[in-house]
Amino acid sequence: MEINSTRERLAGSKSLQAGLLAAFVVVTSGAVYLMDKSVLAFLLLLGSLLLLYYTGFSNGIKWASAGILLLLVIPFAASGGSSHEAYMEVAAQCGIYVAMALGLNIVVGFAGLLDMGFVAFFAVGAYTYGIFATAQANNFIPGSLFPLPGGSFWIFILLGGFMAGIFGILLGLPVLRVKGDYLAIVTLGFGEIIRIIFNNMEKPINITNGAMGLSSIQPPDLFGFKFTFPHQFYFIVIGILAVVIFAVRRLEHSRLGRSWKAVRENEIAAQSMGIPLIRTKLTAFAIGASFSGMMGVVFAAKQTFIDPTSFTLVESTTILVMVVLGGMGSVPGVILGASLVTILNLQVLTELTSALNALSNNGYIGIPTALSPSKMQRLIFGLILILFAIFRPNGLIRARNRKVSLESVAGSGVYPAPAGRTAIRK
Repeated sequence: MEINSTRERLAGSKSLQAGLLAAFVVVTSGAVYLMDKSVLAFLLLLGSLLLLYYTGFSNGIKWASAGILLLLVIPFAASGGSSHEAYMEVAAQCGIYVAMALGLNIVVGFAGLLDMGFVAFFAVGAYTYGIFATAQANNFIPGSLFPLPGGSFWIFILLGGFMAGIFGILLGLPVLRVKGDYLAIVTLGFGEIIRIIFNNMEKPINITNGAMGLSSIQPPDLFGFKFTFPHQFYFIVIGILAVVIFAVRRLEHSRLGRSWKAVRENEIAAQSMGIPLIRTKLTAFAIGASFSGMMGVVFAAKQTFIDPTSFTLVESTTILVMVVLGGMGSVPGVILGASLVTILNLQVLTELTSALNALSNNGYIGIPTALSPSKMQRLIFGLILILFAIFRPNGLIRARNRKVSLESVAGSGVYPAPAGRTAIRK
């Protein structure tokens, strides 16, 4: 009873929620700032964003608070020790994968189209910038005009999204008549085709440099200031991610978003209601792919090197896992799922295997060579996903339909009708 009363008191008092959240942020950010490197403290600091989501504040206050946390608190807390760039690398990678997962969520979560080759659009964006930001383009464009300066990066963000959108439409055209498992097979083949094409486009004209990849890609440049470190790319990623989240939220509750959901539930019923299936599906492929293409440009500029091995089927599967784990069709769920999977792969499991290896090498524990932690990292990751799937089958944050009041329905001139009858319009 005491726990229930405390929960009710906390839920009814916004000032108490604000105080507890502020205290949590101060403690965790202080721990990150003062400790040389603490994976747990950094995870708890990022977890403050999840706590903010579950508070009872208005959406405006939540967005403003999240902006302060992302732009001020987290960068400042991470700058206290020698692990500053390591923290920012993980945060930047989280942002990249969150944007890609949100793009795939449009295709899979909203429109119900199972896409297993989504990383192909990521590769299109990366190579769109990489080819022209290195001397590679001189092989097929005369004049020794390349590499383009880093200032062109900002234009290529839009251009990379546009090119990926075009490829999304090209993918959508031949798969309009298939769905379900057959759609997954076709998109999986598309992803592999794109990777193989990039791997073999070094002859007869060397466009992508084949398996050797593209190196020394020009970093972004803004008014003479070069972006070369992870903490600088972090702010670029946050800026693009804010645009992506805003666009996805607007699309979700728009007429187009409702059309996607109608197609997902029943294509025949949607078509009978006047929804154009071809245009609706192609729009989902194009918009989702464009988000991935934009982040491909950022990835190429941040890594300064890309090759076909960065865009394998494993990457496509990982992005799909982020969407399913977070909750298909749920924007906050996909953000949480993408962040969780990225942090697990880049930080938690890496630190865990390193610690176990150190204990094994020092003789404190005995681990057979066949079961060494470095070899079992993917197994551990798979077991964690299985546990999440068992206990949270609908995702970490399940999708919820927007609630509409009867007053707003009456104001629109359409009155709800009893079951089996047609709605009445004024």
